[in-house]
Amino acid sequence: MPTALITGINGQDGSYLAELLLEKGYTVVGMVRRSSTRTYERIEHLQDRLEIVPGDLHDQSSLVDILERHLPDEVYNLAAQSFVPTSWNQPVLTGEVTGLGVTRLLEAIRLVKPTARFYQASSSELFGKVREVPQNEDTPFYPRSPYGVAKVYAHWITVNYRESYNLYATSGILFNHESPRRGLDFVTRKITHGAARIRLGLATELRLGNLEAQRDWGFAKDYVEAMWLMLQQDTPEDYVIGTGEAHSVREFCAAAFSHVGLNYEDYVVVDEEFYRPAEVDILLADPRKARANLGWVPRVSFTELVQMMVEADMALVGRGLG
Repeated sequence: MPTALITGINGQDGSYLAELLLEKGYTVVGMVRRSSTRTYERIEHLQDRLEIVPGDLHDQSSLVDILERHLPDEVYNLAAQSFVPTSWNQPVLTGEVTGLGVTRLLEAIRLVKPTARFYQASSSELFGKVREVPQNEDTPFYPRSPYGVAKVYAHWITVNYRESYNLYATSGILFNHESPRRGLDFVTRKITHGAARIRLGLATELRLGNLEAQRDWGFAKDYVEAMWLMLQQDTPEDYVIGTGEAHSVREFCAAAFSHVGLNYEDYVVVDEEFYRPAEVDILLADPRKARANLGWVPRVSFTELVQMMVEADMALVGRGLG
């Protein structure tokens, strides 16, 4: 029975990946950062089947200790300061965790279990001010936020350890992927939660930033399967993962509000406070390599994703939990 270590297991992707690996018969160890509040709601239904261990990407000794105790066959690094707007307010923290934290983890793997297969969660934010549309594995990076810059460092240090130490280390350049488990800070969940609250009479408006920004949005549960597939190949390579379709924030609003019988134009207010200091106008994946080499294709469409999230938030808000 293989053992997998997932950092950031209590996040959106970590929870879906844990479910997938448990279904496949893995022993799953989840690393979480100690904090004054326990944020395990996404994995609460799995906790009796997981081993949760404290660790921190700031602290190399904690990473070494976890690896020595569990000797995982696969390591999925999903932990990060992952909210782009926060990265402008906390750029040094973002660099420490999202960038240098990956080096600490790779170094721990090199020292303790160099045969482990490593997955790094790269991001479409690497492309930022895009050099070409759509973006593939060879598209030059041009990050437009401290988060994107940190992710570029993390991506290249993963490549460097692969080439320098012959580690099985791969990066998945995942485009935006959402779900009912997405945090309320993220624009997609802000929209679906806001639509639910307005429909149920608990709010009268939703304030958003740039409605014209376009993203390639998919379903997180589909995307964690791609992570697993990357670590099952004979040789480690980096892959762009996305749907190959771009939709604007405006389109997302229209789909979400129409699903509850409302016109978004009556409720959505554009507020410059929510604009980024440097905008990313369009991110659109070219996932042909993943389809050819991994046999991976997304199963959930854009419309199905939006409706799924709205339904979940209607139920949540209706129960007085959101």
